[in-house]
Amino acid sequence: MFAMGLVAGIFGIIAAIIAMFVGSIDAAFSETGTSSITGLAISALIFSILGIVGAAFSKAKPKLAGWFMLVSGVAGFISISFFYILSGVLFVVAGFMGILSKKKIKDIPA
Repeated sequence: MFAMGLVAGIFGIIAAIIAMFVGSIDAAFSETGTSSITGLAISALIFSILGIVGAAFSKAKPKLAGWFMLVSGVAGFISISFFYILSGVLFVVAGFMGILSKKKIKDIPA
């Protein structure tokens, strides 16, 4: 779960940077000089960082980490849909792995 979340976060950051680049090109050619793609790319960058934080919590608190990664996957995909496909799928799978995981109970010897 940790490795999948970390890889998804790295690819999410790369996708957000590419979306920022596309947004800046869009802003350069638009009449107003602005682009909404840039703001959405920044939100995807924030969600990618949240997903990496979730991956860091995967050993200590797997349920919380799962929710962080699930939210990151869905919200990032909503933000910059096409660019976030790989990261979104990896975050959602890792998120469900964390949410559905069962914590092992240590047996105390008698």
